[in-house]
This record gives sequence, structure tokens and C-alpha cells, in this order.
Amino acid sequence: MKNMISQLKTETEMTFVALACVVLFGGCSFAPKYATPAVQTPAAFKELAPEQFQEAEVWRAAEPKDGVIRGKWWEMFHEPELNALEDQVAVSNQTVAAALANFLAARAVVKQSRSQYFPTVTASPSVTRSRQSSLLAQSGSSPTPFTVTEYALPFDASWELDFWGRIRNTVKASSLEAQATFADLENVRLTIQAEVAADYFQLRVLDAQKQILDAAALADEGSLRLTQVQHKAGLAPGQDVAQAETQLDIAHAQATDLGIQRAQLEHAIAMLLGKPASLFSIATNPLAVEPVAIPSGVPSQLLERRPDIAAAERRVAEANAQIGVARAAYFPTITLSGSVGYQSTSLGNLVSGPSLAWAVGSTLAQTLFDAGKRQAVTEQARAIYRGTVANYRQTVLTAFQEVEDNLSTLRILSQELQQQNAAVESSQRYLTLASARYQSGLDSYLTVITAQTTLLSNQETAMNLRMQQMTASVQLIKALGGGWDISPGTTAAIP
Repeated sequence: MKNMISQLKTETEMTFVALACVVLFGGCSFAPKYATPAVQTPAAFKELAPEQFQEAEVWRAAEPKDGVIRGKWWEMFHEPELNALEDQVAVSNQTVAAALANFLAARAVVKQSRSQYFPTVTASPSVTRSRQSSLLAQSGSSPTPFTVTEYALPFDASWELDFWGRIRNTVKASSLEAQATFADLENVRLTIQAEVAADYFQLRVLDAQKQILDAAALADEGSLRLTQVQHKAGLAPGQDVAQAETQLDIAHAQATDLGIQRAQLEHAIAMLLGKPASLFSIATNPLAVEPVAIPSGVPSQLLERRPDIAAAERRVAEANAQIGVARAAYFPTITLSGSVGYQSTSLGNLVSGPSLAWAVGSTLAQTLFDAGKRQAVTEQARAIYRGTVANYRQTVLTAFQEVEDNLSTLRILSQELQQQNAAVESSQRYLTLASARYQSGLDSYLTVITAQTTLLSNQETAMNLRMQQMTASVQLIKALGGGWDISPGTTAAIP
């Protein structure tokens, strides 16, 4: 018993020495020191030059504390029906649900990686009944074979010491991937929200175009009645009646054709909301929303506000940590192991002092030759890191392009809409004059048809420009990162 206590004391001292080594080498890590990759960031967006401020009415430079579009960004359009649709995206959209599941899976991987910080303890109770060979019994001390039952209740533990930071870098890489996956989730949600808003505004523009065509058809019906009266009175040829009928039929056909596009947009919105298209509908309501002034901030804010940029940057940091994991493979793996339990041939005295058995030990494992495998793995990790850096910079460049594209689109559309609205007004005057001259018998009905066609074309063009303007407004908000901010939720979401 004294020897057992002495041996146990010796083993305990060895354990404390090992723990001291863990403390001594705990800060050792072979991952390169990480810094966010440098990217060329302009001081200001080109489209936000002061001389451009008066050329557009749908964007503006952000004032202090106004550079971030927070929360439910679609509410700035003051469209209650759109607000109700957007609220359903996070709940019912299946692409968002899949992205959420990916994030939860990545978070579970973090927990798996962190479990390596602690010992692994297993229990393997067993019952073994054995009979000795008759031949061995005759040659041994016992003249007859015997049967014995052995009971065992062992507990085994093993613990890999993280001398070289392999486990810590693995945990760090897993956490960074979870953060990147969380940003992916936010990017998917932002993309779906933008698609819903864009489709909604396009649908409302189609409703407005339908209203214009219905008004044109109503006017054409009046023109048709007028030509019929004049034809009966012998003041207009039958050709004018046929032309009036043709013009009316064209207006009806164009109005009907809009139904195809509207139905498809309605179905697309249903899909984005995670609902069957057959069970979803949106009542007709012409577009009444005006573009809003969108704070654009400064270019450097994109690096914090866009979830896709955040995801790309987190994956750069993850690849950097993986280099540390690869380099740690050059050094030996040290594992502490131990077991304690009971062994007895009788179940009655299994859990007793005499049945106690234990063992403590350590293992050092070092690869002596692998034909360059570890070097190749390290080179692969470094190459992957360089690739993620390139992807990050490309994502930033794409973000700048998207913002500039939509800013320039909105600026040019603002000017074009003013010009197009002037064209609508002039074509309306043209139609009024042409109708008056026709009724006075000064011009043929062909002049009226030309004026009607010109007015309708200009009205449709103006509405198409409104559609482009609203779509570009939504895309600008998306390009600016929407209402998402990396600071409050990314790291907090990781356990």
C-alpha cells in the first residue's frame, strides 16, 4: 500500500509538471500575425461630388450619425404593404432558412472544436466469461480446465496538450468560419429583401401602366364614338372609324399583355416569401411612392456595413489560422492518458478497494518521414490564404462598382425623368390640339392617332423610368449594406 501511495505521488508530480509545461507553452502559436488585408479605398464616391448634389433627388451625402441605414430600411419608402411583405422574408423564405441552418451547423462545429481543450473520458464496462483449454490445463498447475467470469468497470481519459497551438488555431478557424457564415446569412437575407422590394415596385409600376392604358382605352372609346357620329353625318370617312377601332383594340391588347408580367412578378414575390404562388395575390394599386433621399456615407463604411465583405474578411482570417494548424504538424503531439476502474471475478465485490486498478501515462508522437506531406499541406494553406485575400479585395472592388453604378443611374435617371415628364406634357398638348383640329375638320383622324400614340409612348417611357429609378434606389441600399452592421451581432452570435 505504501508503494502504491508513493507511485501515485510520483505520477501526480508528473501530471503537475505536464500542466506547468502547458502553461509555459500555451501561448505558442505558429499562425502568422493577422491583419486585415489592405485595399485601395477612395476618399469619396465619384458620384458624390458637390457639383452633383443638385442633379439628383434620390441620394445625398450622409450627415453625422446618419451614415448607416439601420434596421428595416424598406420602411423609408412609407409603403405599408411592402413593410408587411418584408416582415415575412426572415420567417418564411426557404433560402434564408437554409442559410440559417448553415450558420447553426457552423456554430456547432465551433463547439466541436472547443471540446478538444478538455480531456476525453470514456467508460467501457464489460463482463467476460472464459474457459481454459483442456490441453493447457493438463500441462499447467490445474489438472482440470476451469471457467471464470470477470467483471470490469474501467474509466479511461486522454488529453492532448496543445503545445503548438493546433487546437487553438482550429478553434479560431471554426469561430471565424461561423462568423463568416453568419455574415452569409445576413447577405442572403439582404438579397432576398432587396428582390422583394424591387419586384414589388415593378409590380406597382405595371399597375400604373395598366391605369394609363385603361385611360387611353377610355379616351379611344370617346374618339371612336366621335368618328362614328361624324361618319354617319357624312363628315368623316369610314377609314377614320376603322382607325379609331384599331387604336382602341391596340390599347386593350397592351393592357391585357401587362397581365402576364404582373402575374409573374406576383408569383416571384410569393416564392420569395416562401408561399405557394397559387395561394398568394396582391391587389392592384398603381405606384404612388416617390424616391427617397438615401444617405450614402463614405466608401470606407462599406468595409463595415456590407455583410458579403465581412464574410470575405472573416474567411481571410480563418485561412490565416489554418496556416498555424498546418505548421503545428511539424512538432510532436503529446497526449496524457490514464485509466481507473475495478476488476473482479465477483460482481458482489466489484466496487471495492481490492478490485481497484489504475494506470497513468503519457505519449509523444512525432512523424519522422512523410515524403513532404506536411510541407505540401502548409503550402496549400498559404495558397488558400492568398486566394481568400484576392477574393476579399475583389468583393470590395465589386462593392465600390455597385455603389457607383447605382449612384450614377439615379443621377442620370433624375435628369432623364425631368426631360421625359416635359415630353409627356408636350405630347398631351399635341393631342389636345390635334383633337380640336380634327373636330373642326382641319386635320384627318390620322393626326389624332399619331398624337395619341405619341402620348401613350411617352407615358409608358416615363413609367419605365420610374421603375428603373425605384429599382436602382433599392439596389443602392443593398450595395450600401442595407440595415446590417457588423459590430452588434457577428461575434455575439458565436457561442
